[in-house]
Amino acid sequence: MKTITYNRPVEVTGEYDVLVAGAGPAGICAAVAAAREGSRVALIERYGVVGGNLTTGYVGPVLGMVGKGTMRDEIVKILEIPDNDMIGETGKAHDFEKAKLTLSEFVNHPGIDVYLQSSVYDVVKEGDKVTGLILATNEGRMALLAPVTIDCTGDAIVSTLAGAHIEKGREDGLMQPVTLEFTIDNVDETCAVTCIGDVDNVEMNGERFLDFCKRCADEGKLPEHLAAVRLHPTVKKGQRQVNTTQANRVDITKVREIFPADLELRRQIALLMDFFHQNLPGYENCKCIGSGTTTGVRETRRVMGDYLLTAEDMVEGRKFPDVAVHESEFIVDIHNPEGAGQAEDKIQYVIPYDIPYRCFLPKGVEGLLVAGRCISGTHRAHASYRVMSICMAMGEAAGTAAALCAKELKTPRELQVKELQNALTAKGIELWQE
Repeated sequence: MKTITYNRPVEVTGEYDVLVAGAGPAGICAAVAAAREGSRVALIERYGVVGGNLTTGYVGPVLGMVGKGTMRDEIVKILEIPDNDMIGETGKAHDFEKAKLTLSEFVNHPGIDVYLQSSVYDVVKEGDKVTGLILATNEGRMALLAPVTIDCTGDAIVSTLAGAHIEKGREDGLMQPVTLEFTIDNVDETCAVTCIGDVDNVEMNGERFLDFCKRCADEGKLPEHLAAVRLHPTVKKGQRQVNTTQANRVDITKVREIFPADLELRRQIALLMDFFHQNLPGYENCKCIGSGTTTGVRETRRVMGDYLLTAEDMVEGRKFPDVAVHESEFIVDIHNPEGAGQAEDKIQYVIPYDIPYRCFLPKGVEGLLVAGRCISGTHRAHASYRVMSICMAMGEAAGTAAALCAKELKTPRELQVKELQNALTAKGIELWQE
């Protein structure tokens, strides 16, 4: 392989208490939590708006559940999702255009500097400690320094650059498929079906809707890998949020795989619209009014940390003395890496479980926390905690921990977990039941 040697000075343009990479559900909560604790925060986002899957990713509804009092409740209120629709499995997709403003207002805090259209290019390290980030921006390269950094990139970009131990996918390396969600309007509510996912037994014309879709795939009316048609309601009548497109065997951390996947998914949107018009009552005149501006990614890198969360922990509803997120709950939802529907024949339900602080601490790296879908867990465990409600709660916990570390001049690994827990419960967050 041909290489070049590249060496140029990079100006330090900012020094902060906390750096947060990635402004998705975990990142916005991490940044705001740290700022509310008095830290000066830099929030770094590679796209032109904050929110991640809540905005550019077009993902809805907000799935999953966590204990009471987390920032997740605040975000759902900001998104104007009615109270009776706040539980993921029966909830409604929010208004993505409104979210672009309301979530920008959410992070518009005097203690936060937001760097949009800025990608993490490299990390600054002193020994095994991350002390800053180098960004690629419209102004060129710039360096930001801080004693604590939080990796909320989803793809674990910071952790990878820092040399953390990374795993991807299941044992054969395959990961869950990527998707582009899209929204359709002009749906006739008097006869149109809704389908919230693979566990839904809703019927259409006397037949289970998902069985109907499978039959259509067998008859060639749909590609086989699109047989699981998920049609979520939204906060607006006459709309559906469609979570059906998928591209298998894609590793979105490999740049050359992104465009072919995106092209394929956008072709699938057109194909699905034709299918809706011709085969679904109430959808004859529906039209696509919006779609994700970036590929919806379920799974890439996982950062191996001081504790590895397992699906067995979730099935048993395990509680931990270093709990950082309490009562996390969502099914082990593994979209088939090789075909349609679920990867496992039987849906694995969970008992509400804790996520320990140790899952946020990358092995062998100091000065760094991870939050969101890239925390330390197995492939099967990841399929539960990857959803947005749980990611928000993780971000808030990590942001609070980072602020405490900056204030006390400690690394995240040196922080006494009880201090973090006291700070979280002081805000009204439920971490255990007496």
